[in-house]
Amino acid sequence: MAQMTLSDISERMAEIDYAMLSTKAENGHIASRPMSNNGDVEYHGDSYFFALGDTHSVGEIERDPKVGLSFHGSKGLLGQTAIFIAVEGVAELVRDKAAFQAHWNKDLDRWFEQGIDTPNLVMIKVHAERIHYWAGQDEGEVPV
Repeated sequence: MAQMTLSDISERMAEIDYAMLSTKAENGHIASRPMSNNGDVEYHGDSYFFALGDTHSVGEIERDPKVGLSFHGSKGLLGQTAIFIAVEGVAELVRDKAAFQAHWNKDLDRWFEQGIDTPNLVMIKVHAERIHYWAGQDEGEVPV
């Protein structure tokens, strides 16, 4: 298989809802937790997640914005093999309601009942600096 492109990765990520977001905890350990893409997977190198500002993940990003994301697609599209994607990036904490609205969908109301007006709501934007993938016997890095 030829080297995958960012467009190929985006197509494969469309079927993956959850990512594991890894941050560096205050004690120096790596802390990971599942985060939902909420269907926002037209991927161009940036991922978006919502959290409350008083969570461990937000505090850890405030201390060190370097994060990791891992994705696993258990089913391939049209006979494609499963895929694993690892993203190394820099997280930015966004507190702008217009930006929230651009990445909001009704499924988020389950966790944030007041929508974009939820007190202490934060959007975590992760900008990829390195993307590595494994798909069957193929593996490589995607230029960002």
